[in-house]
Amino acid sequence: MRYSQLLIPTAKEMPAEAEVISHQLLLRAGFIRKLTSGLYTYLPLGTAALRKVENIVREEMNRAGAQEILMPMVQPADLWEESGRWQKYGPELLRFKDRHQRDCCLGPTHEEVVTDVARREIHSYRQLPVNLYQIQTKFRDEIRPRFGLMRGREFLMKDAYSFDASDEAAEESYRKMREAYIRIFTRCGLEFRAVEADSGSIGGSFSHEFMVLAKTGEDTLVICQSCDYAANLEKAKAAMPVKPESSEAVQDCVKVATPGMKKVDKVAEFLGLSTQQVIKTMIYLADSELVAVLVRGDREVQPVKLKNLLNVTDVELADDDTVWQKSKLPVGYIGPVGLPIRFVADQEVMLMVNAAAGANEKGHHLTGVNPNRDFTPAMVGDLRQVTADDCCPLCGAALRLTEGIEVGHIFKLGTKYSEAMKATFQDADGQEKTMIMGCYGIGVSRVVAAAIEQNHDQNGMIFPLPLAPVQVIVLNLDLKNEAITAAAEQLHQELEAAGLEVLYDDRDERPGSKFKDADLLGIPYRVTVGKGVEKDGTVELRARCSGETVMLPLAEAAREITAKIKAELTAG
Repeated sequence: MRYSQLLIPTAKEMPAEAEVISHQLLLRAGFIRKLTSGLYTYLPLGTAALRKVENIVREEMNRAGAQEILMPMVQPADLWEESGRWQKYGPELLRFKDRHQRDCCLGPTHEEVVTDVARREIHSYRQLPVNLYQIQTKFRDEIRPRFGLMRGREFLMKDAYSFDASDEAAEESYRKMREAYIRIFTRCGLEFRAVEADSGSIGGSFSHEFMVLAKTGEDTLVICQSCDYAANLEKAKAAMPVKPESSEAVQDCVKVATPGMKKVDKVAEFLGLSTQQVIKTMIYLADSELVAVLVRGDREVQPVKLKNLLNVTDVELADDDTVWQKSKLPVGYIGPVGLPIRFVADQEVMLMVNAAAGANEKGHHLTGVNPNRDFTPAMVGDLRQVTADDCCPLCGAALRLTEGIEVGHIFKLGTKYSEAMKATFQDADGQEKTMIMGCYGIGVSRVVAAAIEQNHDQNGMIFPLPLAPVQVIVLNLDLKNEAITAAAEQLHQELEAAGLEVLYDDRDERPGSKFKDADLLGIPYRVTVGKGVEKDGTVELRARCSGETVMLPLAEAAREITAKIKAELTAG
């Protein structure tokens, strides 16, 4: 490929609209152009990078036994009504009517459509297991699209769906996909972790997210520093609390005046206690119903854990006015003893002895509060947010909090969709059974952005070799010099003949501009053809990642570069 014939509109200035480095560099390097909020056109190099990810994904999915299909992007509402998601999915589902006034949507995901395929075409246990996948555009009407390809409204995604006859077979399908995902992201040359995660609006009993580690990640990960434990902050657990041994006598519950003291730290200081000895009572709206949540005073409530414990669609912290209007309880002085609304407790609270808590009366708290004697919550569970001070739930070692970018998510769906949509089969005894499903997604376009977030410097992108739109860029530093131009042309042709992807910079530009553009584009290897050709018959090979340079004889350059790149790809 000749640079002069390609659409690569690079820019020197950093785009003002771009908030994260991948967005900035993809725009500057001419990989993408914005059409409107959250929608982007992929220019030649951007499209080439997408295809690299696609090819790796396709090869590993096929290797794992999945079969590629292609489903419509426009989906009829009646399928979503069958599954119960038409109203539940939320405003991210772009709904519209066709010319016949039938309700439709643009597919953000394809569980309903693929389940419809399965119930129509799969009738016997002999046809199972089946794993169907596609690589296709998705649309989610994000309220605030941001970060370029990281959170756009339209994006390229690989989504796969498994159908099995038994729980054991479904476990095997999940295992195969987990292993396939590990191979995919390893081949992409990314540093990543598979973490336990919440299933969100997709549903199901269990899921893992595949997170690329990067400082600009939107998600916080909890990672053990000694073992393989890793989880999204929403799902993360700490070592199970143990009730401390104490010779302290159980005290009577006593009301104490605490005027103007609504904050845990102020109450603890006034009462001569630590914040760990105070029960903090937070009031949430759970599907519009007031629910109180008890956590230790030094802890914070994790809303996703609360939502899952209550089995509700939405939870949000209630404001002071709402709490007063609905319960007549004074915020800052609320506690579990005699609490007139439903309340749940974190498991740590149930181990507390002689704690302090709100008295449900303005300006007053209680001391000597003990669980089971003085209050009994409706439910108890792991409701607190894990911190870096906690210990691993598996091995007890220290935990580390870091940032990550979600690039893949796998779910055990069970019968959530197949039961609702009556996707059944006949087993070996002729009995009708419901298919057991799994769901497996990869954000193809997000992988490109995540790779840049993880691999860049002040000069531009540094693509891992497997994802680079081209593998080598050849710079002709003097088009007017016949010897240099002949050598550059020869090397370009030899590298392409060897099967490499080559960009030949044949533009009539200053050498400095060519060097800067080569770095900006992040191409793994740069071959500079300049005065060395005339001086001693050599060209310079530079690795973008390490900055290491070597001089190669022109006659041997193509062979040595080809061997180096193929060895690196094979090793990866």
